Formats: sequence, structure tokens, C-alpha cells
Amino acid sequence: QGLYEQAKPLYERSLEIRKKALGEDHPDVAGSLNNLAGLQRAQGLDTQARPLFERAIKIFEKALGRRTSRRRSPRRSTTSPGC
Repeated sequence: QGLYEQAKPLYERSLEIRKKALGEDHPDVAGSLNNLAGLQRAQGLDTQARPLFERAIKIFEKALGRRTSRRRSPRRSTTSPGC
């Protein structure tokens, strides 16, 4: 738990830097939101993580198009080796 607490301010700082440098709706900002949400989810803070995930998705969809944002999520093929 202690490492998560140390990491959170760094994720938040990265997010703020990207917002300032790139604008609120840049895909890199969405990436930072996604990272922060993942950190919160790993801590069991799903209710705090969900709005961040949702905001990231909206940014990705706006910037890249709805179909593209769905393809960005990693999916494992059932025909690939090792399945």
C-alpha cells in the first residue's frame, strides 16, 4: 500500500503537466488518466477509478474515433499460440 501512496502524487503531477502542455483533450492526457485510474483500481478504489477511465475513453473516442478506441484495448486472439 505504501508504494501506491508514493506513486499517486507522481501520476497526478504527470497528468497536470500533460494537461498544461497538450490540452485537456489530448490522447496523452487520456493515457495519464488511464494510468491514474489503474493505480486507484489496484488499490481497490474502483469508485474513484471509474470516472477517470470514463474520461479517458471519451478523450480517446474524440481524438481517434469510436472504432479506433475500441481497437486500442488489448485483446488476445483465441487462435494465437499459447491460448
